[in-house]
Amino acid sequence: MSEYAAPGLADEIRNATVPAGAAAIWWLGQASFALKGGGATVYVDPYLQVSDRRMSPPPFAPSAIDHADIVVVTHDHLDHVDPNTLPGIAAASSATRFVAPRPIAGRVAELVGSADRVFSALADVPMRLTTPGGTVELLPTPAKHEEFNETPEGYPYLGYTIRLGDVTIHHSGDTIPYEGQIERVRAHAVDVALLPINGRDFYRTRRGILGNFDYREAADFAAAIDAKLVVPMHYGMFAANTVPPGHFVSYLAEQYPHVAAHVMGRFGRLVYTRP
Repeated sequence: MSEYAAPGLADEIRNATVPAGAAAIWWLGQASFALKGGGATVYVDPYLQVSDRRMSPPPFAPSAIDHADIVVVTHDHLDHVDPNTLPGIAAASSATRFVAPRPIAGRVAELVGSADRVFSALADVPMRLTTPGGTVELLPTPAKHEEFNETPEGYPYLGYTIRLGDVTIHHSGDTIPYEGQIERVRAHAVDVALLPINGRDFYRTRRGILGNFDYREAADFAAAIDAKLVVPMHYGMFAANTVPPGHFVSYLAEQYPHVAAHVMGRFGRLVYTRP
């Protein structure tokens, strides 16, 4: 039996044709996504390591990602900066470029074998990257992974609003709520919000597991930023750090019936078309 659950998925992402005014989103588990739109293909926090700790196998090997224009990482934790996945992607495609928070850019450069391939991201400093596939705009925002842990080089935890053609997608990274977060992101006119829902509690914190939005906070945030569609993430990967996505959907429907939600099947695809 293969150690990979969906080896053909990489070909699907590579060959997918996305209409103008739309973006395709594939959930690869945890906070990992492939995004395609405006002619560009972007991976966020690809975590493809084979591990007994996972609740499900990764879809495909890192070497299958020979088509990424940009790989964006949010912070240096194993399930976001995977020391097996990033070198594999870098070896598979010399054209792929990487974006990382400035405090961890050196670490990512070591993993991909070249500082020239890594762009440093700073909170609130827009980035515009021209790739062979198309232009990608990134708007980094601070993420508070229980703490900001800001360094002289900037925040080590970031979220990113990613503009692919006409569609704007916000990936919050691992974060809890903080003052000014809503105002920052609402200004980006987000179409699709990708938000963690696994929360935090005393017992997980005691075990060294840093927390995120819980399902209520994720729903409140999605409504407050006026997201058109919200996709829950960061669950279903590690047995000690997961929650049922149904809690999120029920709370969102009760409190914010005007906000649409989409719970993605593992390795599923969503095509969002901007009204």
